[in-house]
Amino acid sequence: MMARKVVSTGRGGAGKSSFVALISKYLKAPTLLIDLDPDLSLADMLGFDFHKEGKRTVCEALYDVIEKRKSNISPTITTHDLMESLLWSDCLYEGRKMDLITLGTKLTEGCLCAPDEILRKTIPKLAKNYASMVVDSPAGVEHLNRNIVSDINDLFVVCDPSDKSLKHISRVKEIIKQVGIRYSHFYLVANYECNEEAEKYLQGKGEVYLGKIDYDAYLEQYNLEGKSLLGLPEDSPASLSIKRILAKAGYQIR
Repeated sequence: MMARKVVSTGRGGAGKSSFVALISKYLKAPTLLIDLDPDLSLADMLGFDFHKEGKRTVCEALYDVIEKRKSNISPTITTHDLMESLLWSDCLYEGRKMDLITLGTKLTEGCLCAPDEILRKTIPKLAKNYASMVVDSPAGVEHLNRNIVSDINDLFVVCDPSDKSLKHISRVKEIIKQVGIRYSHFYLVANYECNEEAEKYLQGKGEVYLGKIDYDAYLEQYNLEGKSLLGLPEDSPASLSIKRILAKAGYQIR
């Protein structure tokens, strides 16, 4: 089995994490979610108590491995080997129909190159155990430069009506071409703030425009109260629009 690889990207505040949480409910199970956003918002939106279950972010586990290697771990065991085993045990949150791995916030000086490299090498092995794999990207396009997932089935760009968000579409296409990321489908999705004019602009970009996530008071309430979006009513505006968007992209809603 090889997972259908899905990546959600967009500007900060466009609603990428909400989009990932909402679509995860309808994808073919089992599903692996990978949260590359350092604020851990996806776990909260899903109602996953990451640390209560004794799980760690990739950055936390890597920090511990680096500290231990300074003292008593055999130099013949590589950091990558140690981290790969931890990804399966300490970092993998196992839910009922979906599992979650979170990159987290870096705890050492420098960039996120080391944890990114570990994920890049391990993701293909993890994906073999799932029917669907969804990546929640951090804001902006830097994560694309890091090329953590190089083969994507469906790339969803979540857009708000700002000029920067609309220009983000071209930047995403430029960067994935430069770094050699391969994808089967490039989709545009409008968030609830987009008006008719913004939707017309997205429809005219020459990409596949799937539609708009409708404003949903339930969604707003759930986020404010910290309730899992998996419990959002099936007939709520956000749920209905997400199902329409996925259907247009060729998904069979489970």
